[in-house]
Formats: sequence, structure tokens, C-alpha cells
Amino acid sequence: MSRSTSTIGSPDRRLRAPVALALPALICLAVLALPLISLLVRTPWSDLAELLSDESARTALRLSLECAAAATGLSLLFGVPLAWMLAKTDFPGRQLVRALVTLPLVLPPVVSGLALLLAFGRRGVFGRYLDQWFGIQLPFTTAGVILAETFVAMPFLIVTVEGALRSADQDLEEAATTLRASRFTIFRRITLPLIGPSLIAGSVLCFGRALGEFGATITFAGNFSGTTQTMPLAVYDALETNPDAAIALSLVLLATAVVILTALHRRWLPAVGGGL
Repeated sequence: MSRSTSTIGSPDRRLRAPVALALPALICLAVLALPLISLLVRTPWSDLAELLSDESARTALRLSLECAAAATGLSLLFGVPLAWMLAKTDFPGRQLVRALVTLPLVLPPVVSGLALLLAFGRRGVFGRYLDQWFGIQLPFTTAGVILAETFVAMPFLIVTVEGALRSADQDLEEAATTLRASRFTIFRRITLPLIGPSLIAGSVLCFGRALGEFGATITFAGNFSGTTQTMPLAVYDALETNPDAAIALSLVLLATAVVILTALHRRWLPAVGGGL
């Protein structure tokens, strides 16, 4: 009896899925896996090295990694403080701010790019003053690529970090408060280590979203080789003239994403929602 009770109460017990759940799950898996399998099947493996040796392909990959890294850095610098404010403070309009943060998650990327252009273009609401007062022009530059990627990717980081801050254990922070530690000291020495796994997971999501950004980038920054042409834009160009090159470039993006997720998954991602 004790053995049976132990087995029933075991949290590691694996249940057999009913057909009503297993069938939709298999269909879902097929929808996710078949396009990736098809990409691998149609990859011109014999010509892969030649296709990827093109200078424009290497430049696009370098630009993609650099811009995605810069967008992730900006998201950490500005997004984490905003996530802390949303989770820890109560200020007028907090719900509106939260809505604004999540809005880029559901906006079509082209609409995001158009909004950026209307805001920061040479004749934009704010861009005209950047140009007149500081001589700064963001559209159709590498800085414009970084801004577009930050706009669409930063919400992933903010949402992840805010959720972690809300669910983090408050006891250590309260103890530090009784010892008269400043709020910034508590944030730096207690809060950040507590949410470390979530912070890394949010950064990975942010980087991956920035790496794959297309619509906002091409609308706001254009598609100029060596300056604004990231890998997704290079794939788009190659698809019209050289489908094999487009497949090869897509494979590089896929491999880059897999390497990043695999390198971080075992150590960081399982701590956040079971690996997100």
C-alpha cells in the first residue's frame, strides 16, 4: 500500500496522454518541425561553402550579430529599470505604460517601422529636431537598424524581467531595508542576483527577436549592403535572384539561433517557467 501511495503521489510520474490531447499535440509539433526539416532537406549542401563565402553574406551576418547585441545591450540598460518600476512601484498611468510596453509585441513589424519613421525620420515629430540641433539622422543608418531592433525586441526582456521581479522572494530585500541599505544597493546586490536566470532568459529572447527582425528594419533603415542589410534582409534579396543562396543564409540564421539557445538552455532557461 505504501508503495502504491508513493507512486501515486510522486511528482515525477509520467502520464499517458489521451488521444484527444496527443493528436493536436502531434499536429502542433508537425507545424513547428516540418518547415525546419524542409529547410534542411532543401539545403544545397554541396555548394554551401561557396554560397556562404560571398563577402556580402559574411558582412550581413556580422552586421546582424553586432546590431542584435547592441539592441540587447540597450534593452538591458533601459528595459530592466522600467521592468523594476512596473513591478515594484505604483505610479500614475502604470497600466498605460505596461500597455505601451507590450504593444510592439502585437504590432505588425512594418507598422512598427512606419511609426519609427514618423517619429525619428528627418521630417519626423522628433527626428527633425535631432537633425537640426545635433545633426543626427537615424533612418537608413546602422544606428537606425539598432533602434528598430530595440523597439521590437525590448518588450520581451521587460515582460520576462517584470514577471521575475513580481515572483521573487521579498525576504532578503526587506531584511536589507531594515539594515538601511539604499534601494539601488538592494537592486544591485540582491535583486539582480535573485532574478539572474530570468534576466538571462529575457536577454536571449531579446537577442533572438532582434536577430530575426525584418519588417521594422527594412521600413525604417532600408536595405543597404554593408550598412543596414542584416541577414533577414539578405535572405529576402537572395530569394528573388538566387534561392539556393537564400536557403544557405537561412540555414546560418537557424544554426546561430540553435547554438545560442543550446548554449544557454541547460543552465539558465529551465529556471524560468520550465525553460520557457
